[in-house]
Amino acid sequence: MDRFLEISQLSVAFPKAPVPVLREIDLQIARGEYVSVIGHSGCGKSTLLNVIAGLLPATAGGVVLEGREIAGPGPDRAVVFQNHSLLPWLTCYENVKLAVDQTLSKAMSRAERHDWVLENLALVRMTQAKDKRPSEISGGMKQRIGIARALSMKPKVLLLDEPFGALDALTRAHLQDQVMEIHASRGTTVVMITHDVDEAVLLSDRIVMLTNGPNARIGEILEVDLPRPRDRLALAADPRFVAARTSVLEFLHARHANPALAAA
Repeated sequence: MDRFLEISQLSVAFPKAPVPVLREIDLQIARGEYVSVIGHSGCGKSTLLNVIAGLLPATAGGVVLEGREIAGPGPDRAVVFQNHSLLPWLTCYENVKLAVDQTLSKAMSRAERHDWVLENLALVRMTQAKDKRPSEISGGMKQRIGIARALSMKPKVLLLDEPFGALDALTRAHLQDQVMEIHASRGTTVVMITHDVDEAVLLSDRIVMLTNGPNARIGEILEVDLPRPRDRLALAADPRFVAARTSVLEFLHARHANPALAAA
């Protein structure tokens, strides 16, 4: 496998905690791959994402991106959180442009940056709302702007921390479809944290299942053998989708706390 993003012997412990949150995580992610991380609350999913983002230091081991160890935040990794975190006094266009100006001002002229902002707004189908402020748009639209802002930085890795968790089912489905389209068109490497089994199977090339925390480890990695592009309606009755979904559910409900997994 192309070791584009490599997590090696990663452990994370917090002060005064008797055991680490994560222990000896080993994972290699190829360029352009879509990987989901799933597990019960408290297993360290977001902690793992924060270490990849450079927002949290590892206690042991580390993360290497294209041969360089991650030692802090950088524009090569963009994060979309469950909370969109848009600046309320800026328009949708200005929220995206701020990220572009901060990361690409030396690589693009003013006119090129303007066109790039519009291109990313169009990518998430938000051109019509570019002059509106966050208070004037829905939660799903805010999250689209958050995704556009992250992609506008031209990151090598897009990190999604339960980006659809606070949305209603219909809006979540629309955004999932858009993320699939964006992944296909841009080829961006994606690491996503989720609690949603169907979402993980629909979007991912591989699903990383963590054992219960603390002291969580990778219990199992599932290869999702579904051709792309994917149609959610067609997949609903596809035996491969059903088998993958069943496998993840079985791990989460029957094997997530297996002592043998945690000690392996």
